Amino acid sequence: MKILFVEDEPVLMEEMTVYFSSQGYVCEQATTFFQSLGKVETYAYDIAVLDVKLPDGSGLDLIPLILNKSPETGIIILTANNSLNDKLEGLNSGADDYLTKPFYVEELSARVNAIYRRKTLKTSENLKFADFMIDPQLKELYYKDEEIQLTKKEYQLLMYFVVNKNRVVSKSAIAEHIWGDNFDQADNFDAVYVHLTNLRKKLNQAAQHDYIKTVYGMGYKFSC
Repeated sequence: MKILFVEDEPVLMEEMTVYFSSQGYVCEQATTFFQSLGKVETYAYDIAVLDVKLPDGSGLDLIPLILNKSPETGIIILTANNSLNDKLEGLNSGADDYLTKPFYVEELSARVNAIYRRKTLKTSENLKFADFMIDPQLKELYYKDEEIQLTKKEYQLLMYFVVNKNRVVSKSAIAEHIWGDNFDQADNFDAVYVHLTNLRKKLNQAAQHDYIKTVYGMGYKFSC
């Protein structure tokens, strides 16, 4: 995932880029409106994190330029605590979310991942990994043109892994993705384990390869 950070506070900029770089993201920086203008007119990004108050302009004015270049880019605006108008203007201009300063970088990470998953899972294009192909419209999985029957939960789990490829995801993150607000109905993580085991078995039987690795004490990692 490629992220553009537009922020003029050096400490915050360093904190964000160091954290997201450590998570495997490609990070680009801009500290002024003019500098960011050149980037958004030239490149496309998966996510843009925009500070509203810049020394030479407003980050809000970048939103239509970004979306005109790349409509699928997810946008998060950073605002001051009392800037309700900025929040409303940003959301009305096409921003997906906002955070008020100060904030924890882990919260920003959660917002970024949520937006990226939501936009990726809405895609109508087929997704491929190894010799597998996923049809998001029909919600079907194929291996070398042969359909592999998945339950609804197994399909949701597979899509979550594909979107988070090469990243360690926890059992709680998986459960929240699959059950959402109804997560509390699951007394423990046994259901996650059952669905994961079944999905793992089906992928392994088709390709003779284990794509889902257990990272002990942390969760699971999907790689291909």
